[in-house]
Formats: sequence, C-alpha cells, structure tokens
Amino acid sequence: MAIPKRIAIVDAYSSARRLAPLFIAQGYECVHVQSTPVIPNLYAGSFDAPDFVTNHVHRGDLQETLDAVALLRPAQVIAGIETGVELADTLGERLGLRSNGTALSAARRDKYRMIETVRAAGLRTAAQIRTADPATLASWHSETGGRIVVKPLRSAGSDGVSFCETPEESVTALKSVLGTKSALATQNDAVVAQEYLPGDEYYVNTVSRDGRHRVCDIWRTTHLTANGVLDLLEGAHLLPRAGAVQDELVRYTLRTLDALGIRNGPAHTEVKYTPDGPALIETGARLCGGDLPHLARLALGEGQLESTVDAYTRPERFLATCDQDYEVRRYAACVGMVSPAGGRLRTYRDLALIEGLESLHELKVLVRPGERIQRTVNDFTFPVVLYLLHEVESVVMRDIATMRHLDGPDFYRIS
Repeated sequence: MAIPKRIAIVDAYSSARRLAPLFIAQGYECVHVQSTPVIPNLYAGSFDAPDFVTNHVHRGDLQETLDAVALLRPAQVIAGIETGVELADTLGERLGLRSNGTALSAARRDKYRMIETVRAAGLRTAAQIRTADPATLASWHSETGGRIVVKPLRSAGSDGVSFCETPEESVTALKSVLGTKSALATQNDAVVAQEYLPGDEYYVNTVSRDGRHRVCDIWRTTHLTANGVLDLLEGAHLLPRAGAVQDELVRYTLRTLDALGIRNGPAHTEVKYTPDGPALIETGARLCGGDLPHLARLALGEGQLESTVDAYTRPERFLATCDQDYEVRRYAACVGMVSPAGGRLRTYRDLALIEGLESLHELKVLVRPGERIQRTVNDFTFPVVLYLLHEVESVVMRDIATMRHLDGPDFYRIS
C-alpha cells in the first residue's frame, strides 16, 4: 500500500486554518501538531479538526513529539501561527525536511533578538533595549528622549504595546506587562523598549522556497488616536505591487528575510516607512493573520495561502512565477470599528447602514447584543470587523469613510 503524502502543520489557527483544504486539494493528507496542551484563548474555536487525520498534542517532551510526528512521515512541517514557529523549525530540522532550521529560531520569535539580528545585517532599525528593571528603562528613556514604544518580547498584534512620552509612562507600561501572560499565553518576564518610528506602516507578505522569495501582497495600514491609544490600528488596505514605495519596501523586506534565515515558507513582515527609509517593526515566519490572506486571494485571484501550498507541493509552478508581480483585480480593505467603552452591549445603532455599504464583502460581528463589550484598545478588541472588496478603489475608500462617520459613542448602546 502506498504511503499517503502528508503535510504537518503546527498550530493551524487563525489564517492558517485555511491551509489544510488547499493541501488536501493537491492530494495531501494533513496532520496537526498542537504546540501547547491548551490552545490560546485568542485562537479558541479557529481550529478545524475535521481537516486533519490526527492531532498530536505537544506536552513539552520534544522526543515524544518528534517520534510521534516521524511515524506519520510528513513531507513537510509548517508553522501555522507564531506559537508554532520554533517547534516547526525543530521538527523540520530533526526530520531532515525543508525548513528554516533552528540556528535563528529565537531571532524569529524574540522581538529584541530579531531587531539586533537585522541591525547586524546592516539594515535600518529602531534603537532598543531589553529589560525587566524599571530604573534601567527609565534611564534609557531619558537618554533616548522623545516617545518610545514598550511591548512584550513574544506576542502578537498590538497586545501589550504602549506608546510612552515620559520615563514615568514607560515604567508604568513595563509594570503592566511583567508577570502577565501574553495573548499567545507566554509568560512576560521582560519587555523590549524601542524608539518610536514616525511614518506609514506597511505589511509585506511573502512565501519562500530555498531562499527564493515571492511577494504575495502589500498592505498599507491606517491608525487613529482613540481610547487613550496614540496609534490604534484601525485598518489595512491592499496596494498594487508596483510603486516607488513598494519597491523600496520589498528590497528591505527581502534582505530582512535573508538576515533572519527565512528561506522556506510564508512570512509576514511589518515595516515603517520613515523619513530615512524603511525600518523593521517585526517579522513573523508564518502567514499574515487577521484573515488577510483570504481577503487577498479574493482580490488577486490567489495569494499567500496558494503560494505556500505551491512552494511545498508544486515547486516548479512556484519558482516559475516567483518574480512575477501580482495584479489587483479588486481593491480590498479590512477595517475595525472602535468601541468607546466597555459594559454589556444592548444593541448597535445603524448597523443596517453598515450592512448596506456597496463594497461590503463580509461583516464579522464579534460582539453581539447581550454580550460583554470591551473598549477598543488593540486589534483584539474590535467589536465589528468589515471586509471590503470592489473593482473601484474610490468606492472602498468612500465606504470606509462612511463607516467611520457612523462609528462613535452614539453607535453603541451599552449598559
């Protein structure tokens, strides 16, 4: 009997839940490796178990997990989300499969090591410090001057991120993080503090095979100041591949991937375009989150999801199209609504007007009437998220402006 072709995915949550059906369509079975006994609350409910022939739960014994996965004889091991990166690196290397190896695994997860590694490669980065000591942080902020950013070493999205104007604010931010669990359920025993980089923020999503990189999609993010947060992420807009800014971002991103040893698989890179040029915020050796890869393929025909599958199952197709620019068929955006307060949601006013927007593709109501609603302070506390698609860019931009006009204190009935 022929041995089935198999792909192992470590932590196939969030956007990565969409990979298994695509691998199955190429004739592969999928096995799941759960890197922790308990799935982080952030991703609870986003794992589609029926797509996998088995699920092995890693309980800290690497040899046990290695033996179990080896028996399944996967052709590849892939990280789904951030928590799966290091385990996928280790399994892939130990099983002799195509992987990014373990030499730079820590630099692909620890935000401080990541910046130092990229800086050592000669790329522009923010000044920074890693510390758990309030006095050290206060002194560094005083010497650095201006606004700084304080955030956990290992997390996701804008979890635990604070923008601090004074050393006193930085110390407060440090104390609010230390001893807590991140959104990915990792213990916060230190923070990274960085100089604040002015400029627009972009996402550059890629897939690689043996050091050849394909640019799948580029997004410009938008922010606002609300609920005490200076730079609250509120949306992302898909950009054409061609453009002077995009070209510079891509050159910087590909050098970043090389510096971090990302030679295989998907990567999500966040870059600030400062007055002095691109500077890294962070890179994840995994798919972009927030379901943007799915939105991208609706806009482009295919995107990071399909490229990931091609890189591992149809390398000739991947390499033949690796250097081709993607073409925008429909303009796309993802935007979140911003709740001004917490409490029990009674109802949304004018939600029907949001549902009637011309470019609306999908409306995700994450908090429903009768449930507890939080004040929006990061990208995990949006009560409603809109996915917009249209052939005409101005229609998408008009609908975003209309949504933001309707959003505000009067939109929410909270008790």
